[in-house]
Amino acid sequence: MKDFFEMYTKNLKDMLDNINYDDIDKIIQRLEKTIVDNAKIYIVGNGGSSATASHMANDLGVGLRRRGIINFNIVSLGDNSAVTSAIANDIGFENIFYMQLEGILKPEDVVIAISCSGNSPNITKTVNYAKNIGSTVIGITGFSGGELKKLSDINFHVETGAGNYGLVEDMHMILDHMIYSYYIDKRQV
Repeated sequence: MKDFFEMYTKNLKDMLDNINYDDIDKIIQRLEKTIVDNAKIYIVGNGGSSATASHMANDLGVGLRRRGIINFNIVSLGDNSAVTSAIANDIGFENIFYMQLEGILKPEDVVIAISCSGNSPNITKTVNYAKNIGSTVIGITGFSGGELKKLSDINFHVETGAGNYGLVEDMHMILDHMIYSYYIDKRQV
């Protein structure tokens, strides 16, 4: 067991050493532009990435708002199980995020799409819709990045072999906490 744990933490440390901080800076700048534009941020993801989306909406939404730091208008589209299951049942799982955005997404809005593979049909359909509207797409990807990496205006990518979900999802949560902690630290300066 110890060998596995040492290898896992070594791989995580290597990934941390290879973070592209310019990409994080671009993400923060684009999120802040939503304040000026009175725009909304929508986050989508499946499985563990859905949990990350919820956590991100919590941290960057209420977490920062209640501290009087910044007031992002942000929502995770996977959080309403009644809505997502109704859409999946009635018109297909590939529509669970797209259908929530159809007719309400605006060009000044941002869609944050989180996907390890970058190839989930419900993610790519949503991202293609956002691109057609003119919204900014921030992709948070892993493995080789898939379609999402190609379609993203801004991309935070964790390059790994296919199937390394734990490491990729760890890095995606670290991204969330880095952005959140940046605002907490910035307030204290």
